[in-house]
Amino acid sequence: MSAATLLEIVQQYCDALEVAEARDFIDAIVWDMTERRLEPAVLPCLKHLDRAAEIAAVPERGLVEALAWDRRALRWGQTYAIGDFGKDFLAGYGWMELFGIRGHFVNEEMAAGFLVLGPRRIYPDHHHVAEEIYVPLTSGSHWRKGDGPFAPRGAGEVIHHPSGVSHAMWTGREPLVALYFWRGGTLDQKSVVRPRPPLEGRPGAEVEVS
Repeated sequence: MSAATLLEIVQQYCDALEVAEARDFIDAIVWDMTERRLEPAVLPCLKHLDRAAEIAAVPERGLVEALAWDRRALRWGQTYAIGDFGKDFLAGYGWMELFGIRGHFVNEEMAAGFLVLGPRRIYPDHHHVAEEIYVPLTSGSHWRKGDGPFAPRGAGEVIHHPSGVSHAMWTGREPLVALYFWRGGTLDQKSVVRPRPPLEGRPGAEVEVS
């Protein structure tokens, strides 16, 4: 499988999304993009893709399976360092930009790709200039936006983060794989971490924090 095939599968999945906030992003995408040749890079978090493919519901399973199959041919990266969230977080975290200003396909207007977060991990509150939507491809994760409480989000839900609004997520027993889209601002901006107790507003559950 190639990055081009993965792009086709992502497009097919996106074509079926009907939520208005998702359509506002997706309808602006010109899918005929120039491929950028990137050297593959792998991360420890990729081991969670096999389990993610097992637990994904039917609408998302094909996409997660394609990502898992192609994982070692793609360039995975991390925005943060040990000094930001600790080595335990980094061991279960990574992302891959499918298209954007640094992704496998050239797009100067929008970035899209995949986030992987291993089990029992907290992605602390952070924000960025870019407007963002996430579509979890696995269930079992909890998400917070602004000063609201954490809430469970299922596979296929559309989660919208306006520009500058802080957000956080945590996983329980299962890993999270999510499709993301960014637009506006600098598309490779490092997020600004909000100083806040990471478990504030979280319902009781055991989560590893580095």
